[in-house]
Amino acid sequence: MHPNALLELCAELVDSLLLFDKPADALVSDFFRANKALGQRERHTIAETAYAVLRQRPLLQHLAQSGRGPMARRLAILAWAGNEAFLRGALKDEEQQWLKQVGSIDRAKLPEKLRHNLPDWLVEPLKARLGDEQFWQLADAVNAAAPLDLRVNLLKAKREEVQAALKDKGFNSTPTPYSPWGLRLDGKPALQKLDVFTSGQVEVQDEGSQLLSLLTEAKRGEMVVDFCAGAGGKTLALGAAMRNTGRLYAFDVSGHRLDKLKPRLARSGLSNVYPVQISNERDDRIKRLAGKIDRVLVDAPCSGLGTLRRNPDLKWRQSPDSVKELHDKQVAILNSAARLLKPGGRLVYATCSLLDAENEAVAQVFSEAHPDFTLQPAHEVLAHAQVNAEQAMALSDNGYLRLWPHRHHSDGFFAAVWERKK
Repeated sequence: MHPNALLELCAELVDSLLLFDKPADALVSDFFRANKALGQRERHTIAETAYAVLRQRPLLQHLAQSGRGPMARRLAILAWAGNEAFLRGALKDEEQQWLKQVGSIDRAKLPEKLRHNLPDWLVEPLKARLGDEQFWQLADAVNAAAPLDLRVNLLKAKREEVQAALKDKGFNSTPTPYSPWGLRLDGKPALQKLDVFTSGQVEVQDEGSQLLSLLTEAKRGEMVVDFCAGAGGKTLALGAAMRNTGRLYAFDVSGHRLDKLKPRLARSGLSNVYPVQISNERDDRIKRLAGKIDRVLVDAPCSGLGTLRRNPDLKWRQSPDSVKELHDKQVAILNSAARLLKPGGRLVYATCSLLDAENEAVAQVFSEAHPDFTLQPAHEVLAHAQVNAEQAMALSDNGYLRLWPHRHHSDGFFAAVWERKK
């Protein structure tokens, strides 16, 4: 493909992403479906360039002011994530001069908001929580791309066997530092055609997400509910932990999301999973199971701000109002899910948010309203569930699980664990 044609495609995708009317990953998928002839390398360049624009939008829009031509093209030039010589082949002389001039600017001397590239409403609570030094470490971490984490399906293979099989195919991986099920690969290698993937030996799942399933500690023969199952990453981890015994209900209000679980379920070899579409958290099917369930995982709908490395558009699509709405929804979902548990049963509330409003604040409201539930120290639960005791402490904050991208090199996650009194 001619360099200029590739640059124009980058600009076209950037243009549609900056409308923020749909999740970025869905728009990128639609774009590639409409441009089927693109090769793997071209897709990589286009997607990574577009995501770089989302990560550094304030900075790049500021730098782009001094250029000429369509704004989306200027942004794509500044964010270019492909071969540099290839880019030069696409640029006019004046664009080359302009790019050189922009490259000489000392970015460390620019105003703060052009360095952290986060909206003001998000900066304030994060600085208050972390302090200045850690805030900047977090800003750097969430503005970088994430590696690819896999969860090994222990029903089908051991971690070291999968690691060796990946190495045979030229993919180097390292065991995840905290999860005993995980492997981490650099970049975004295409694994969908590999035997370890098609045979269900691995699933793509961030290490933080794996730790939520470990905290739930689902056992053989139990009745377990994944209350907001989505596409089922944690459902599959729970089913494998149960050694394919007992009953595992995967609830979600979205049939579309549950449909994405079906092919994954088929690969996994699990037969103990029952996907159930519910109308809302007060659905009659939930009432029928009240007081009968051993363990409930509530990975609640949230702002997703812990996943900015993968979904940088979220920082521009969320707002203080949407977070307030989510807080109220999270409390309602957690209250409803709690009714399912039998005495002695375990409740895990989790989000992939960085904000106290969706995390500690929700857990505190629940604890105050439910004296029949006792908060369990997250580090003790993790240590009981195969995580090294010292590492479990490093993941714990005030009795809760708290994962930060800059400290733990995973997505940002929160979890609280309660036991219903006997």
